[in-house]
Amino acid sequence: MNLMMKKIRWLAVLILSISNIACIDKPQSVTVPIAEVPLSSQISLDVYKSLTCSCCEKWVTHITDSGFVTAVHHPTDLNQLKINLNISSQYQSCHTAVSSNGYVFEGHIPAYIIQRFLADPPDDALGLAVPGMPIGSPGMEMGNRYDKYDVLILSKAGGSKIFEHVVAK
Repeated sequence: MNLMMKKIRWLAVLILSISNIACIDKPQSVTVPIAEVPLSSQISLDVYKSLTCSCCEKWVTHITDSGFVTAVHHPTDLNQLKINLNISSQYQSCHTAVSSNGYVFEGHIPAYIIQRFLADPPDDALGLAVPGMPIGSPGMEMGNRYDKYDVLILSKAGGSKIFEHVVAK
C-alpha cells in the first residue's frame, strides 16, 4: 500500500509538472476577484500566447467574462515579442496582453486589477505583470490551492514596484 501511495504521488507531481511546462515560455499561486470595477467603455486587449497553452485560454475567458474585448494571437516567437515590448525576463509569464492605449499586461493578472490600473495609470507606467504562473491566479485555478503573489507595476525605465499583493480567495 505504501508503494502504491508513492507511485500515485509521483504520478500527480509528474502530471502537474508537465502541465506547467506546456504553458511556460519563460519560467516561474486561489483568488476570487474583489468586486470588479465597471468598465466605462469596453477595453480591447491583444493577447499573445502559445497556441497550445490551456491556462492562457482560461485567462482569456476570465478577461472576456469581465468585459474586455480580446483578439488572440499566436506569434512564432513569443519571447521576441516580450523583448520588443520591454518586458524584462524576471517579469515574464506565459502570455502577454497589450491594451489599445499601449499598456502591457504580462501574465495571470486578475481583470479587476487591470480595470483599476487603466482607470488611473501612472505617467511612467509600462503596464502590470504577475511573473511566473501563481497557483490560484486567473487561469491557474487548482481547487482550493493558491499562492500569495504580487501584481507588479512596470515602469518604462525598467523597474517595478508592488501594485497589489494578492493573498487569497
